[in-house]
Amino acid sequence: MSLTIIGWLATAVFASSYFFRRPLTLRRIQAGAALLWVMYGIAIDAVPVVAANLIVAGAALYSSFAPRRTDGNESLR
Repeated sequence: MSLTIIGWLATAVFASSYFFRRPLTLRRIQAGAALLWVMYGIAIDAVPVVAANLIVAGAALYSSFAPRRTDGNESLR
């Protein structure tokens, strides 16, 4: 698989996340896209791409698996 394809795949996965209405699904798809960007960044030896997307993936995964708060607004998930 060429490097360009990994970058375009990451872009497509990230963009497709906005077609999902549930924020939980959106965050998990964005985490997957960020991990694809990490692979791309490693392949092209771009530390800023790797670092930024590790942060994004970590935040997306943390927020999608963190315990739910009981503040009465459960529709956000």
